[in-house]
Amino acid sequence: MEKDDIKLARTAILKPWKWKKGKNIGLLENKFSKFLEMKNAFSFNSGRSSLYAILKALNLEKGTEILLQAFTCNAVPNPVLWLGLTPIYIDCDEDNFNIDLKDAERKLTSNSKVLIVQHTFGFPADMDKVASFSKEHNLILIEDCAHSLGAEYKGRKVGTFGKASFFSFSRDKVISSVYGGIAVTNDPKLAESLRKIQAEFEYPGCYWIFQQLLHPLLLNYLILPIYNLIDLGKVFLVLSQWLHILSKAVHWKEKRGERPDYFPRRLPNALALLALNQFNKLDAFYNHRKKIADFYFSALKNTSFVLPIVNSKPSYLRFPAKHVNAHEIIWDAWNRNNILIGDWYTCPIAPFDTKLDKLQYNIGNCPKAERLSKVTLNLPTHINIKEKELERILEFLKRYA
Repeated sequence: MEKDDIKLARTAILKPWKWKKGKNIGLLENKFSKFLEMKNAFSFNSGRSSLYAILKALNLEKGTEILLQAFTCNAVPNPVLWLGLTPIYIDCDEDNFNIDLKDAERKLTSNSKVLIVQHTFGFPADMDKVASFSKEHNLILIEDCAHSLGAEYKGRKVGTFGKASFFSFSRDKVISSVYGGIAVTNDPKLAESLRKIQAEFEYPGCYWIFQQLLHPLLLNYLILPIYNLIDLGKVFLVLSQWLHILSKAVHWKEKRGERPDYFPRRLPNALALLALNQFNKLDAFYNHRKKIADFYFSALKNTSFVLPIVNSKPSYLRFPAKHVNAHEIIWDAWNRNNILIGDWYTCPIAPFDTKLDKLQYNIGNCPKAERLSKVTLNLPTHINIKEKELERILEFLKRYA
C-alpha cells in the first residue's frame, strides 16, 4: 500500500462506528459494475466468500461436480467443499499455466455442471475456446479473476465472459483491502439470488475488521522498517500472526478443507473504503506492473529462465517464470537475501502445507500441474517495487541465469 492508503487505514481504525455499515460498500459495487460494464456487483469479505455465494446462488444438488484447475490456491476448491459439492481437478497447460480443456473433456461426466476458469497470475485464459467448450457441454461458466482485475482478452475485460465472475482484494492482489472480494453477473435470476444471499450474510466481527485495518499500519510503521535488521521484521510478522494480532492470508482450517467462522461474510464498510481508494489507482498500478514486467523480459531473455507467453493484456499481478532450480531460488532469495520471490504454486493446491487428500486431490491426477509446481517461481511486480529493489532482484537472479 502507498502513503494515502496508510493514511486511510489510520483514519478508519479510529472510527469503529463506521467499520461495518456505510456508503463505501455501495460506491465500490457501483464503480465495479460500471468498470466491467456489468449490471450487478455484490461485495463480500473475500474472493472465496464471493465464490461461495455464487455457487450457493446456483442452488446445485449435493455432490454436483465442479470442474476447476489444479495449480491453484485452496481458496478455490474450499467453497466447493463447504457446500457439499465435488471438485474435479483439471490439469493445466504448461505454456500458459491456464486450464487444459482436453483434460477437462476427458474428466467430464453427466454430473459435471460448472466450469471455473482461472486466469493464472493475471494472464487471461483463451476465452474463445473456454466459452465454446462450456456452451458445447452445457456447463455454467464462472471466471476466477482473483489475479486478473483489469486484464483483457481480445480487448474485452476478463470477468465478463461467464455467467458470473469473482475478484479478490486480498493483501497480494491487484488492488488490496487486506481482505475483500466481489461477485459479478449479468444474469437477472442469479443476481436476485446473490442479493438475497448477501443480505443473509453477517458482517465480520469488529476484532476481525480491526486486524485487517491494523495490517498495513504495522507493516508500514514497524515490520518493514526493521525487515532487514537481523530478520526482526520477519520475526515480528510471524509472531504477530501467531498471537492473532494480525490475521493470516490462509487459515489453518482451510488447509484441511474446513471453514473458518469468518467466511462467508459481507464486505465491511471500512475495507470497502480501502478498496475504493486502490481502485481509483488501477491504471497507475497497471502501468507500473507493465513497466516492471518489461524489465524482467529484457533482463531475463536468452537465459535459463523460461519466460511467459503474452497473447493478450495481462494484469501482470505476478511475473511467472520457469527454472529447473525454482525451489532453490525461492529459498535462497528469502533466507539469505531477504528477497521475497513468489512461491505460487509449489504444489498443485497451495499453500505447500495444504492436506491434498482433505481437498480431494490425488497425486498424479494433474501431472502437468504437478510438474509446474516444481519449476515455477513468480517475480514481484507490486507498486512498492522500485528501481533499486528491482536491480537487486535481477542481480540475485543472474546467479541462476
